Amino acid sequence: MEALGAMIVFALVGIALAIAGYRIFDKCTPGDLNKEIVENKNVAAAIIAGAVILGVCVIVAAAMIG
Repeated sequence: MEALGAMIVFALVGIALAIAGYRIFDKCTPGDLNKEIVENKNVAAAIIAGAVILGVCVIVAAAMIG
C-alpha cells in the first residue's frame, strides 16, 4: 500500500512539473501558444508544444529514477 501512495505522489508531481514546464515555455514564446493551437489551428505550434511537453517529461522521469 505504501508503494501505491508513492506512485500516486510521483505521478502527481510529474504531471505538475510537465504543466509548469509548458507554461514556462509559453511565457518565453511571443504570443499565446494555446490560442495559436486551438483557435488558429496551427499544427506547427502544436508539434512544438508536444515536443516541449515530452522533453520536460523525459527530464522529470530521469530525475525521479536516478
